[in-house]
Amino acid sequence: MEETTFPDERLELIFTCCHPSLAPEAQVALTLRALGGLTTEEISRAFLISEETMKRRLSRAKLKIRDAGIPFSVPAEHLLPERLAAVLAVVYLIFNEGYGGRVDLAAEALRLGAALSELMPDEPEVHGLMALMLLDDARRDARFAGGELVLLADQDRSRWNGVKITRGRQTLARAVALQGRGAYVVQAAIASLHMEETHDWPQIAGLYGDLARLTGSSIVELNRAIAVAEVEGAEAGLVLVDRLDLDGYQYFHSTRADLLRRLGRADEARTEYERALELAHTEPERRFLQRRVAEISA
Repeated sequence: MEETTFPDERLELIFTCCHPSLAPEAQVALTLRALGGLTTEEISRAFLISEETMKRRLSRAKLKIRDAGIPFSVPAEHLLPERLAAVLAVVYLIFNEGYGGRVDLAAEALRLGAALSELMPDEPEVHGLMALMLLDDARRDARFAGGELVLLADQDRSRWNGVKITRGRQTLARAVALQGRGAYVVQAAIASLHMEETHDWPQIAGLYGDLARLTGSSIVELNRAIAVAEVEGAEAGLVLVDRLDLDGYQYFHSTRADLLRRLGRADEARTEYERALELAHTEPERRFLQRRVAEISA
């Protein structure tokens, strides 16, 4: 038997749980529930589905494991690449939940990313994900002031972590040197551009276009619409947003509200802000949206 030496026990368990006999989404969801420290509600929110739907999905995955007798054993080194996409998704979703407020999860994701970089040093997407997490985490202290949410454009750059920014950009350069062109590398490149003093919105919009083609994600298209609005105006951004089927997604409604506000369509904007407020799940976000509603109602 070929043995794989893992630099981290939890990473070893994640690779073990991400069994290719399960559907990719089931691999990720089940691993997040078993090892990622996320609740079913948090996982369902990450997948943009209801909690009940996620419960059923997890139950089906568990039944398949039982009925098919899927063996859960540490994969040999040559089998790691076929499990990598799911492992990266698990680490990224752990980080995202931590970035939203649970600092313990963000730190755990960064630790797992470092261990993954040690285990698979020639995989560009591993370095792409690590770069993305470092660059996003570098802004953590500036995202809130006095307990209130602060948008990127309004953040105090002196509170950004310069060491993490440098490490993140060095890690991104490593991913690019390895011919990385995958989704995590592109996201890291976008994150790096967002940290420039002057935003290159055309380049950001172009990279979001690349990312949309790689992922087919409506969430990515929503972000592309925001960048397009900066380049071509709010009307052009709104046209793209209105093509998306994301009703019930908080950031769809808050983005649409902001574009409508910029176009002077106050009543429609207020409705969208109120819908986003109904969907918000953290207190800083709720207070931010309440201020927006109050401002547009004044």
